[in-house]
Amino acid sequence: MNEIKWSVVTGATSGIGRATTLMLLKSGRRVLALGRRKEKLQELFAAAENMRTGASEQLEVYTLDVCNRKDVEHFVSTQLAAQKCFDLLVNNAGLAKGVDPIQKADPEDWDQMLDTNVKGLLYMTRALLPEMLKIPSATIVNMGSVAGIWTYPLGGVYCASKAAVRSITEGLRMDLLGTGVRVCNIEPGMVETEFSEVRLGSTEKAREVYKGMKPLTAEDIAETISWVISRPAHVNIQEILIFPTDQAAVGQVYRRT
Repeated sequence: MNEIKWSVVTGATSGIGRATTLMLLKSGRRVLALGRRKEKLQELFAAAENMRTGASEQLEVYTLDVCNRKDVEHFVSTQLAAQKCFDLLVNNAGLAKGVDPIQKADPEDWDQMLDTNVKGLLYMTRALLPEMLKIPSATIVNMGSVAGIWTYPLGGVYCASKAAVRSITEGLRMDLLGTGVRVCNIEPGMVETEFSEVRLGSTEKAREVYKGMKPLTAEDIAETISWVISRPAHVNIQEILIFPTDQAAVGQVYRRT
C-alpha cells in the first residue's frame, strides 16, 4: 500500500469544512476536499495556492454529494484504484433547513437534513472504513452539535439528526473497539458560518442570530479538530462540547446592546 496517507473532509466548500481543510494543509497533511459546489471548491484550491507553502500540491478537490450512496462508493473505489490510503475522515457535511413547527414544516427540508446529516455520514464512513482499518491510528471525526444533546423549539428534526450523529458515533466506537481506530464527536454551539443563512434562507435574518454576541468561528472548530487528531494514538477524545463564552446554554445567550 502507498505509504502517503490522505485526509478526507466532507462539506469542504465553506465554514468549518473549508477552515479544517486549510488547517490540515498547513500542518502538512494531504487532503481530499469534497463538496457539492464546484465553484467553491475551486476557490478553496485557490486559497491553498495563496498560502505559498506548496499546500495546493497536497490538495485534491472533488464535487460530490454525500447523500448519493453510489457516487460515494464510486469516489472511494476510484481513490483506491489510485492507491490512496486514508488515516482521517472528517464527516462535516451537514445543514439545517427551516424553523417551522413539525405540523407546518416542508417534508423536503426533513429529507435534506436527514439525508445529509445522517445518511451521508453513514455512507462516507461505511465506504472508507475497510481501508481505514488497515491503519490502526486512523481517526474519524463526526461533526455533531449541541442540538444533538438538547432539543429546542422549532428544531425538532434537525436536533433529531444530530442526536443520531451522537448515537452513531458512540455505536461506531463500540464496533471498532480493539482496532485502534479512534472516533470523536465534536458538538459546537453557535458558530458563525453559512449555517443560519441556509437555515433561514436570508442573509439579513442570519445576521440577527449572532447580533450583539461573539460566536465561535469556523477556525475555532478547525483548531479543535487539529488538536483531537494530534493526540497520541492511545488517546481517543470521544466527545467535545464547545460553546462561545457568550452562550451559557442552548437558548441562553448574552447580547451586548
